[in-house]
Amino acid sequence: MTLACVDVSVQLGTRPLLRNANLGLQAGRVTAILGPNGAGKSTLLSVFGGQRVADRGRVLLDGVPLNVHTPAALALRRALMPQESAVAFDFTAEEIVALGRFPHRRAPSRDEDAIIRAAMARTDVSALASRVLNTLSGGEKSRVQMARALAQLWHPRPGGATRWLLLDEPTAALDLAHQHAAMRLLREWAGQGVGVVAVLHDLNLARRYADDVIVLDGQAGVHQGPAIEVLQPMLIEQVWAMPCQPVTSADGVVQFLFG
Repeated sequence: MTLACVDVSVQLGTRPLLRNANLGLQAGRVTAILGPNGAGKSTLLSVFGGQRVADRGRVLLDGVPLNVHTPAALALRRALMPQESAVAFDFTAEEIVALGRFPHRRAPSRDEDAIIRAAMARTDVSALASRVLNTLSGGEKSRVQMARALAQLWHPRPGGATRWLLLDEPTAALDLAHQHAAMRLLREWAGQGVGVVAVLHDLNLARRYADDVIVLDGQAGVHQGPAIEVLQPMLIEQVWAMPCQPVTSADGVVQFLFG
């Protein structure tokens, strides 16, 4: 029930992003990948998803090397939301979400159309169904792409095989209300047993909604563990070079003030 990197090393040119990293992600939890610009967050996500092959080491899905799984089999178990959400053709928002059901074409569900509508409703894009994706705002495109990823994983897999939702900066283009709505939705999916892995820039969103975090410090250093334990002022100041002060709100949520 895990997605793991074993002794993984990744280099960008001559610069190491990861060195002999051993990272384990648990299904049913939200894991945030954090770090400054250029630290390798998107690269690490692409390694977990199989889009990039590590320079050294292995990625295991439930103990089986990722490259042993066929692309078709992987598409039934893990969905990817990229950072870039533009497309080359004039697909409507509804057509983009429907692409999430493409891996299921050989054994479609009885409720294919209902899945598409429900996924769009969950990300608040139903009213955009007939709009061409490339005419939408950045935030609207992001929510459409999230709906596509949700549609891809909509039903549990036979035999209880784990499902994984991998998202690259899913909140970057969203307004404040939609940022929190998106993170609450991802927590709901984790509560259904889905492994959620998201690259985030906002430490306060990560602290509030993530169960676990992976912090990349840009020098091949990796810090992993429960968000409440890892995201401490000393580490934040070390990695981001920003002084921060933890503040506890009336509802007991810890947030950070910077500067």
